[in-house]
Amino acid sequence: MDLVEHIYETTEPFPRSEQYGLTSQIRRAAISVISNIAEGEGRLTSGEWRQMLSHARGSLFEVEAQLLAARRLQFIDDDTFTRLNVQVKKTGAALFGLIRFVRARENRPIANPRTPETPNPRNPETP
Repeated sequence: MDLVEHIYETTEPFPRSEQYGLTSQIRRAAISVISNIAEGEGRLTSGEWRQMLSHARGSLFEVEAQLLAARRLQFIDDDTFTRLNVQVKKTGAALFGLIRFVRARENRPIANPRTPETPNPRNPETP
């Protein structure tokens, strides 16, 4: 969330001509990072969760590339780029840790494969 907030603050003074270009693109990529993490956590399987985390990671790489473009186009200065890039790297490290957690979870044996939605064939009244 901090990254999203800082991206929005940083892109506010971008040229008006970039409102539907780089400004929109970098904001959408930053929002996509947190949206994919949230959506993945709501998925039913670890594999689906991991896939959504992979999408989040891809969006984070987009943010990084767009920050490089913003610096090259002189929309942000070197200090701003460095500050945001450090935040991108920290977010990436946390995301990678979450991906490792989900992978490890996928490899664990399931103690009770039944979910609350799975009916118990021995007792139809009990889910």
